[in-house]
Amino acid sequence: MSAEELLSEFLGQNVFYLVLAIFIIVCIMAGVRIVPQSEKYVVERLGRLRSVLGPGINFIVPFLDRVRHKVSVLERQLPAMTQDAITSDNVLVQVETSVFYRIIEPEKTVYRIRDVDAAISTTVAGIVRSEIGRMELDQVQANRANLIDAVRNQVAQQVDDWGIEVTRAEILDVNLDAATRSAMLQQLNAERARRAQVTEAEGSKRAVELQADADLYAAKQEAEARRVLADAEAYATQVVAVAIAENGLEAAQYQVALKQVEALQKLGAGAGNQTVVLPANALDAFADAFQMLKGRG
Repeated sequence: MSAEELLSEFLGQNVFYLVLAIFIIVCIMAGVRIVPQSEKYVVERLGRLRSVLGPGINFIVPFLDRVRHKVSVLERQLPAMTQDAITSDNVLVQVETSVFYRIIEPEKTVYRIRDVDAAISTTVAGIVRSEIGRMELDQVQANRANLIDAVRNQVAQQVDDWGIEVTRAEILDVNLDAATRSAMLQQLNAERARRAQVTEAEGSKRAVELQADADLYAAKQEAEARRVLADAEAYATQVVAVAIAENGLEAAQYQVALKQVEALQKLGAGAGNQTVVLPANALDAFADAFQMLKGRG
């Protein structure tokens, strides 16, 4: 065998091994899939669902299995949506909503629904209209938390077949048309005016009640003072009566004489009085009082 033949045979064997090595490397690369933590891979075999690959290193059959869909499992937020709704008392409102969800079963999401965001938006709009149609406007404004819970629960039930979990559903705002807003503002102003009038009337009523209580208290105090004074006068009269009963008429005359003397003293003690006018029997009164005092002494 010539040198050329040996060289040709050697090169042929090396090419075969080289091609075999390349083929093995390609098979390994095609059969190994490293899935990120935030994703799941949907694998098909000859056009049919084969498996769902989770995060980490996964192995598939090269050339038979194919990663058809790479689905993110991160939580998603739909853009804020605004839809019209009519309450049970025929008021048109515009409701702004927002929904958060995440895909938990990618095989359902990719094979059962084409546009998941649009489908959720349509579902939320229908549920919001249905729920608000059962409520009056005041209930919509006051029971927003209950409305949010109802929307979230119903949306979760509707999208369960799509492999989706609704994490949050929020009602961002409830807007009214201009005519309804103007009517509500007028009603609010009227209610405020009514409350102000009621408050003023209650204040006036309270002031009258307090004044009446004050007058009643003053009258009671005056009556009590008169009663005490009357009791004192009655007691004095009783003392005089007892003295008269015990000492006879002389004690009464003695008291009268003392009062006359005291009256004359006060008359004479006045400022600027140079002349004192005495009754005709004044001296007799002094004499009688002196005699009585002398007799008692």
